[in-house]
Amino acid sequence: MAEDHKNQTNIENKDTLTNRQGHPVTNNQDIRTVGNRGPSTLENYDYIEKISHFDREEVPERIVHARGAGAHGYFETYGTAGDDPVSKYTRARLFQEKGKQTPVFVRFSSVIHGGHSPETLRDPRGFAVKFYTEDGNWDLVGNNLKIFFIRDAIKFPDMIHAFKPDPVTNIQDSERFFDFCSNSPESFHMVTFVYSPWGIPANYRLMQGSGVNTYKWVNNDGEAVLVKYHWEPTQGIKNLTVKEANEIQATNFNHATQDLYDAIEKGDYPEWELYVQIMSDDEHPELDFDPLDDTKIWPEDQFPWLSVGKMVLNKNPENYFTEVEQAAFGTGVLVDGLDFSDDKMLQGRTFSYSDTQRYRVGANYLQLPINAAKKRVATNHEGGQMRYEPENLSGKNPHVNYEPSTLGGLKEAKQIGKEYTPKVEGNLVREPIDRQSNTKQAGETYRMFKDWERDELIANLVGDISECDQRIQDKMVALAEDADEEYGRRLREGLAGTSKMTTGGTSKNPLGNKDSEKAPEEAVKKSHDADPY
Repeated sequence: MAEDHKNQTNIENKDTLTNRQGHPVTNNQDIRTVGNRGPSTLENYDYIEKISHFDREEVPERIVHARGAGAHGYFETYGTAGDDPVSKYTRARLFQEKGKQTPVFVRFSSVIHGGHSPETLRDPRGFAVKFYTEDGNWDLVGNNLKIFFIRDAIKFPDMIHAFKPDPVTNIQDSERFFDFCSNSPESFHMVTFVYSPWGIPANYRLMQGSGVNTYKWVNNDGEAVLVKYHWEPTQGIKNLTVKEANEIQATNFNHATQDLYDAIEKGDYPEWELYVQIMSDDEHPELDFDPLDDTKIWPEDQFPWLSVGKMVLNKNPENYFTEVEQAAFGTGVLVDGLDFSDDKMLQGRTFSYSDTQRYRVGANYLQLPINAAKKRVATNHEGGQMRYEPENLSGKNPHVNYEPSTLGGLKEAKQIGKEYTPKVEGNLVREPIDRQSNTKQAGETYRMFKDWERDELIANLVGDISECDQRIQDKMVALAEDADEEYGRRLREGLAGTSKMTTGGTSKNPLGNKDSEKAPEEAVKKSHDADPY
């Protein structure tokens, strides 16, 4: 036996542990020390490689949408938009042929809270879909709710700062939330949804999705229409009250991630139908809102939902970090036949999203398998951290990493479909849109709610707003009164007689958790003494 292994150093099989250099690891239990008690020595290469990688194994957490879960699946097109061939509206190839399937990866998330926060917190939920189409990737990045808090991207950092923890106490503070929202009346429709049971979806499978922003579809003749995207879960929609959410959180703060994983593992594949609303590409003066305003819902009776396909999620990630955490989405990732509208929030998101991924994951994040297109990629990009393959090898001359060239570099594609060329004219200004209608749809939404949803909404709002400065309370009541007489009256009556703060301070209450400031004292009262050991 000794003779057989005379020229071998270590026996390596298919399941042998190695380090990143490919060296077999013969001892993964003990570092190298002077005697078995130590001290250790600096040349512990396997340990140093292992621990130094461990020290760096987290990339910066997403500033928003940090807490997430994901899954793989496919999108199957119907080839139609309602009763019309889809080609009437868009030339995007993934929609054209009935029954055609396109691979997808979907990431669901909460928005404000950190990577290991409970999945029962009051918050919108992210709903981001990456389509690996034959023409390259398309990212449809949205939320479970169909609208947003603000309509201008310049307000986004302030909004997120107000919703995230106080920079001094590091505690999320409902007074900061309502301070921002009461001074941003366009947010009242979203506040109405978020403080209702719709602000706590039961899980990721049982919620709707929406592209939120207005996009455009372009057909082969270069004609464009405005479009909104809606995902409708075929398994139904379920939401939670605060009491129900707290009971779930007490036993499992990963319940939505677990629900998605377990459903796919047992073959109960989640499914959504994709609908679009279509509107002609103009300003629509007959409407009392601007169709590009992402704080508004397009009325379904005027702009019907047209079914265009379905999405099925049938495969769990093999590794959470590699796929879910490193997945990177951007609203600017569109394929031919899809286009941007002039929606101010969409324009701002389109820069911000991709810029965030370059900071968070790295300049070459699109070379990672979860983000890479499932087709040939050929660019003249060079360098950048963590680059692991060149992208200009499709050119006849690898020495040419620029364009144009006579010497055999990459060349431009020939465009078949007619270019869409909208006319843009006007003064460069810094002004809000004309038709703001900040509270009308909030009133319509309030009246649409079931009685128990209205009761929960009022109770949740009273609980948090009662902790706010009186001036903030007055502004929120005025918005509710403007939206709906009953809405305003119930909120005003609910706040009457509650303790009021007269100056700015802190409520020390996370959203939707009245009296949570008592928790530290309760923890001391209810805890049990222990002796030192």
